[in-house]
Amino acid sequence: MGDNKEQPLRVGAAVRRRRRALELTLAVVAERSGLSVPFLSQVENDRARPSRSSLEKVADALRTTAVELLAAADPACSVDVVRAEIAEPEPEPGKAPQPDPAPRVRSLVRGHHQLHASEFTGDHDAGREFQHRNDELMYVADGAVEMEAEGRAYRLARGDTMYLTGGVRHRWRATVPDTRVIVVAVAEHIEAVQDRSR
Repeated sequence: MGDNKEQPLRVGAAVRRRRRALELTLAVVAERSGLSVPFLSQVENDRARPSRSSLEKVADALRTTAVELLAAADPACSVDVVRAEIAEPEPEPGKAPQPDPAPRVRSLVRGHHQLHASEFTGDHDAGREFQHRNDELMYVADGAVEMEAEGRAYRLARGDTMYLTGGVRHRWRATVPDTRVIVVAVAEHIEAVQDRSR
């Protein structure tokens, strides 16, 4: 129960991603497939389920196969539980627990969704600069980090958050062992970016 494999697939997002990757309009796909623009729009928005024959026509128009589109489809579930990793073994009596020096990244969301979330534990490559297309929120669950964004330095402690607008260059590093940072961002495949020049 709750397993994505048990859920029906929503092929609309896969069709839309493929069409946009090829920089095609709905009108071009409609012309190539022989299907109507309104129907294709309903398919992309998961308001209509294409028959096998229609899906094959769409796939041909997108220079792929129905099998590939189905493989890239999103599960039609509204609830998905991502379990925590198996807990570390308890330290021997009388011995202090040893910090894990290896940094870890764990995805908190499976599949293609509008939001992406990751948990970073331990140190992070402070020299690596990030610039994401869409907005993101960083939350320090444990420990502390130093952030650099838009040429300014920030210190964030446990419970602090930082909101970064899409396109802002930033980098960060943990300043305390066993720091845990949660990053939630609008997924890269979502066109949430507005024209910021206005």
